[in-house]
Amino acid sequence: MQTSSQPASRLACGSSELRALFPHTAQRKIYIDHASIGPLSLRVRGAIEGHLANRSEGDINTYFRDIELAKECRSLAARLVNAESAERIAFVMNTSDALNIVPAGISWQHGDRILLNDQEFPSNVYPYLNLRRFGVEIEMLTTRNGEVTPEMVENALKQSGGRIKLVSLSAVQFLSGYRADLAAIGALCKKYDAIFVVDAIQAAGAIPLDVQAMQIDALATGAQKWLMATTGIAFLYLTEELQERIEQAHLGWLSVAKPWDFFHYDQPLQSSAMRYENGTVNFPGIIGLGASLKTLLEVSPEATERHLTELTQYFLAELPSLGIFSQISGFAAEHRAGIVSGRLLDEAQGEILMKRLAERSVTVSLREGRLRFSPHCYNTTEEMREVVAALREAVG
Repeated sequence: MQTSSQPASRLACGSSELRALFPHTAQRKIYIDHASIGPLSLRVRGAIEGHLANRSEGDINTYFRDIELAKECRSLAARLVNAESAERIAFVMNTSDALNIVPAGISWQHGDRILLNDQEFPSNVYPYLNLRRFGVEIEMLTTRNGEVTPEMVENALKQSGGRIKLVSLSAVQFLSGYRADLAAIGALCKKYDAIFVVDAIQAAGAIPLDVQAMQIDALATGAQKWLMATTGIAFLYLTEELQERIEQAHLGWLSVAKPWDFFHYDQPLQSSAMRYENGTVNFPGIIGLGASLKTLLEVSPEATERHLTELTQYFLAELPSLGIFSQISGFAAEHRAGIVSGRLLDEAQGEILMKRLAERSVTVSLREGRLRFSPHCYNTTEEMREVVAALREAVG
């Protein structure tokens, strides 16, 4: 684990101090759509605005100061996922960019297989479908109620006879909200010699992640959802062992060991994951992400996980009584993160309910005929009561 200094005091989930960082809460807006996009805290906004002010009327050329802020953010990201070191973190534009790096650089053989499942968000599918032109076969697990269990994964690995070379999985499924047993699946991938790639965009910031304990080879996450930073910034973690197996598909001037030695073209690549950043990165996005990571680590992923367990449990207890859902994603606590979704009996009612909730300053998502509720650490049980009350009124 990174040894960065721990905060002297912690922000408590749902506390007035934490909620004060999110000004929309003072406007009586109840925002529980973090699985779609998260709000920017005052700390995030202040960090970005400070950077922009310096770029427009201060030093203007802030490149080397920004490099140090990026270094700090890299360390915070490493702490969040318990990476071996900050050198295992690369900043990219989005989750799709991060997820493309591994499959694009692996040496594939005709007949190699990749294991996915039929409920993945497209970001975790298209990078692998793109490999079919090399003769790579895609095997789709058929999920049960949105679940992807270790037993399902092991059965597929066994039956493939060693042909499955990579397993890619969302830590938390975007629609059902199912939270996979990453440690068990990671152990299986090691047992069967398969690369284990995790799309963590619905998990990072909501639950604790430990890439070492979970034996994850690569993890990708955008910052705009549960990490509550801006769009256009994401990070990739990957092990040094996997990095050595990747023939990098794209190179830039910052990919090499000594980028400021401009005319020394024949030099080795960076030894760290920074080799994947290629050129100048999104400093405003990184600076904002750093400010948000500080807040999330101050709250602590463990406390956020406990808080979200309570909030999602409230929905599971109350939503059935509304009589509008044919199915609710009622997973056990260890298989929940921050998402509860309910399939509507009458899918045509979805847009009407969304409009009525919006009129009551409540924001949720409508996805594939489901209402999706996704609160975060600053939300309160009282807000969840108000959401259920507003939904009951909207139904009525």
